Amino acid sequence: MYRRRGEILQVLQDETGKVGADAQIELTMTLHHLDWAAHHAHRVLRPRRVAPGMLMLDHRASVERRPFGVVGVIGPWNYPIYTPMGSVSYALAAGNVVVLKPSEHAPRAGRWLADTFRDASGLDAVLQAIPGGPEAGEALCEAGVDKLAFTGSARTGARVMATCAAHLTPVVMELGGKDAAIVAADADLSSAADAIMWGATMNSGQSCAGIERVYVVDDVAEPFTAIMAERAGRLRAGVDYGQMTVPAQVEIVRRHIHAAIADGGVAVVGGPHSVRPPYIDPVVLLDVPEMSTAVTEETFGPTVTITVVPDIETAISRANAVDYGLGAAVFSRRRGREIARRLDVGMVSINDVVSFGAVPGLPFGGRGGSGFGRIHGAEGLREFTSPVSVSERRRVYLPTRVDSHRRRPWDLPVLRACLHIVGAR
Repeated sequence: MYRRRGEILQVLQDETGKVGADAQIELTMTLHHLDWAAHHAHRVLRPRRVAPGMLMLDHRASVERRPFGVVGVIGPWNYPIYTPMGSVSYALAAGNVVVLKPSEHAPRAGRWLADTFRDASGLDAVLQAIPGGPEAGEALCEAGVDKLAFTGSARTGARVMATCAAHLTPVVMELGGKDAAIVAADADLSSAADAIMWGATMNSGQSCAGIERVYVVDDVAEPFTAIMAERAGRLRAGVDYGQMTVPAQVEIVRRHIHAAIADGGVAVVGGPHSVRPPYIDPVVLLDVPEMSTAVTEETFGPTVTITVVPDIETAISRANAVDYGLGAAVFSRRRGREIARRLDVGMVSINDVVSFGAVPGLPFGGRGGSGFGRIHGAEGLREFTSPVSVSERRRVYLPTRVDSHRRRPWDLPVLRACLHIVGAR
């Protein structure tokens, strides 16, 4: 993949409209995770000895991890190599074969992955790509794969789960997000604004773990908002980030901007005029009511809402109020970990945004409406294997034995003594 990087960088820009920097970031992170999975699979998945316990001292016990067999992966269009390879890399390293259904909006990227693997390995059937739209994804779910990993919207994910449930196929669901950033009074406001604007507009805002909501305490709200406006005002779609990949997504972003303003929010940067398909310039919205669709639904575009709150308690409460639970960000010099532990999400960055996605040893995934299961890291390797428990009787004489109908008079009293020992603990 590295040797052919010129090919895939061009494919990413052609198919999705990314700027060169976003394509390079995606490829770099993809290779980083691929390398981690390859080098850590043996350590994470090798058989593990387990202590047999007091009652089974004449046994050896161990847990083995075995691959499922055939893993199906349905990938998205926003990160057409990084996101599916978060499943593909770990599934392959765990010993599975993979059938990848790339997004119909980025089919060349999926085919490139399969072709590159085939050319590198000489193996035709280990990683295959099947192009097509929703019908191809449905066919993959119906095909009898041993496990399926899906990335996409909650609505589509529910349909995928229903189809897989009919076959009792286990699934990994990486669904949408409405990630929040909390800015405390002791935050470095300049650094926070830089990170949040990056998190809101990277990849044109088409990131499930991008920042869409900001809760800033009243003490620093005015200077923070001013810095955010200044940073956003310097960004331009088509220069600092690329175009929107899917026309239908442009209309969702347009609808959310109109809803935010109609519900009483104020556009401090941009507004409805920022939507100029296929581009959308940055939009910063202030004090949008919490019931607005711009706050409750995933926007998936280069927009962000800023809400002023009286204290951190209110910020935490509002950050947790949506149905999604993917990621979050906290900006505080002294209270970062304390605040992070109270957020109902699967991942948190402290004094940064989305950094958890670039650390290959960290599991990636959410809670609630953002799905379940994990990719990346040791948990990602285990996700694509199933545990097999093995117990083996050794040739060791024990003075008592209760797992037999040929028990001796003292066997049950010894068992009762063991029961008392365990109960006393």
